[in-house]
Amino acid sequence: MTDRVFINAVGIDGNPQALAVRDGRILAIGAEPPVLGAAEVIDLGGHLVLPGFVDGHIHLDKSFVGDRWHPHRPAATLRERLAIEKGELAAAPPIEGRADALIAQAAAFGTVAMRSHVDVDATTGLANLHAVMAAREKWRGIVDIELVAFPQAGVMSCPGTLQLLEAAAREGAEVVGGIDPSTLDGDADGQLDGIFGIAERLGAKIDIHLHEPGMPGVEQLARIAARTRALGLAGRVAVSHAYALGDVGPQALDEAARKLADAGVAIMTNAPGDRAFPPVLRLREAGVRVFAGNDNIQDTWWPYGNGDMLQRAMLIGYRSGFYTDADLLAALELASSAGAAVLGLEGYGLQAGNEATFVALPSPNGPAAVAAAPAQRFLFRKGEPVGEAAGFFAGAVKQPAA
Repeated sequence: MTDRVFINAVGIDGNPQALAVRDGRILAIGAEPPVLGAAEVIDLGGHLVLPGFVDGHIHLDKSFVGDRWHPHRPAATLRERLAIEKGELAAAPPIEGRADALIAQAAAFGTVAMRSHVDVDATTGLANLHAVMAAREKWRGIVDIELVAFPQAGVMSCPGTLQLLEAAAREGAEVVGGIDPSTLDGDADGQLDGIFGIAERLGAKIDIHLHEPGMPGVEQLARIAARTRALGLAGRVAVSHAYALGDVGPQALDEAARKLADAGVAIMTNAPGDRAFPPVLRLREAGVRVFAGNDNIQDTWWPYGNGDMLQRAMLIGYRSGFYTDADLLAALELASSAGAAVLGLEGYGLQAGNEATFVALPSPNGPAAVAAAPAQRFLFRKGEPVGEAAGFFAGAVKQPAA
């Protein structure tokens, strides 16, 4: 039995906090240090303590992290972008190594779980999925990785892809993806029939990329919500991006939000830099679960990103005009507990009984952490210091009395 007490920490609200840990799990947490007779004591020196971050949308098979710098190549159409991607990835190092490098980088920033979309279509088969699954296995027990079989090239417009999506779900992809059922695929009913059918047969979740703008995009969301309700899939369906919610007026937005909330459909945003995106607070007020992800990181789609979900929360807050502490905390929730709920993580968060995995950083409270996104992070996994944390806090450890 290992007892450890972390003292002189700061909670998300800025108040003093202490944690008692036994055998890797939180025994107690509160303002006053618990009394454990033979416990090792670690003084966190006033650092803010947060639960690990959750990246709700990343593409581990596309990133060039771990490879050389790839200058961005502009494309006039989506199909041209896909062709550029195919060519550059074919000449890049193997997926498994690049995925491993990106997972390591995200984990160093404090990410403990992620949902990765992985290309599955008639041109790539299941090769990308198998490579990312191999990378995932190396991180099992450290970073929880949920995989989405993502039909980047379309479902109905790329014959054979629907069958491969089902095969991917049978081989270990927990989520079935979709993409722009009308504007890319040209057959909304066909695509939605197919992916919802797989989910119903195999018990998979669903996560659909939806870039379709304006009212056509809102109408697509209504179709997705209706199918989710009809099949009883509340809490198991997400729509990524949903740009249309940032395009329409208040009345259309509120109507769409009501349908999404009633159906239990979640919305993922990464606050992309060049277009409107879902109004986070208005959706949350309507009862819609909104979560966040980094999306593409240093790949053929754009050169930005480093895997830091706290920085992503800052960008969402910045683009949303979040200034109050309450709003900044909402952004932090998108990058942590909201994503954990969508992924269905058990035992997540700083509560008694949960795994003692957390991030310590130099901030006075949660809102300040979002506003500044300090680069310095110290990781504790199951109550044990990881990497730099072991050396930084070495002098702050008081051994139990003999």
